[in-house]
Amino acid sequence: MTPTLPDDFEERFWRRHSNPKSGWSRTVLLPALLFAVYHRKPRLAGAALLFTLLNPILFSPPKDDDAWMSRVVLAERWWTRERKAGVFDRTYPNWLNLVNVPVSVYAFVAAYRRRPLRAGLAGALAMALKFWYVGALVRRYDAADRLEER
Repeated sequence: MTPTLPDDFEERFWRRHSNPKSGWSRTVLLPALLFAVYHRKPRLAGAALLFTLLNPILFSPPKDDDAWMSRVVLAERWWTRERKAGVFDRTYPNWLNLVNVPVSVYAFVAAYRRRPLRAGLAGALAMALKFWYVGALVRRYDAADRLEER
């Protein structure tokens, strides 16, 4: 079956997004947004959000998927599309995302109230939860990939 234009666009989007530079550069988003909220810099917040939207198409597709961050993106796609698993249900590792929501909200509230230690700690915890989540997805993705190779 010939891919349709939306399918082709989606495939190109994910291939470009799987460039490790795309993934690693997105890790600065939360600290940048917290900084923008704390210092009341709406332009910085807007620039960070614009970068988030453009990020997946800024980088060329990687030559291979050996990089851990490439596999993070591929694992997220595999988890939601091929496994048809949600990202906010109450099973592991998805509950990490559920816990991450109030932690992230607290980080933004603390930044808004100008509580730097609380904002920083909550932001760090939110990032740790995200890395824990994607790390678990990569381990499952790699295990499934090894099973398919047999």
